[in-house]
Amino acid sequence: MNEVNTLPALIFDGDCAFCTSSAKKAERWFRLDRVEPWQFADLDALGLSAEQCMASLQWVSRDGSVSSGHLAIAAAMKSRGAIWGVVGRVLCWPVITWLGALVYRWVANNRYRLPGGTAACAMRDSTSSQ
Repeated sequence: MNEVNTLPALIFDGDCAFCTSSAKKAERWFRLDRVEPWQFADLDALGLSAEQCMASLQWVSRDGSVSSGHLAIAAAMKSRGAIWGVVGRVLCWPVITWLGALVYRWVANNRYRLPGGTAACAMRDSTSSQ
């Protein structure tokens, strides 16, 4: 099947147990059709780079637009409508999105310490001292 026909897509870090577990929960809760580790996705077809995917969660909408990090979560919620759509829109409000970005970055930087996380979940940023 052509990847363009299977949008929207939630693309996550499949090397991280915490991310995998979180993505599977999002798939169930938001009833997403495509949730895939970036390591197995055709990134070119999705308009993504490995660097983007290593940095944060990615959402590719039906029209091909990309959202990252906490905005990817909000976009996935908005795509489902109903109460999830409302929560997704609230996550994009100025004060809330600022807080969401901070929380997302803290979780991303500490995912190896969170339940289900492993040493493989540590950020692989060459500029980091981790």
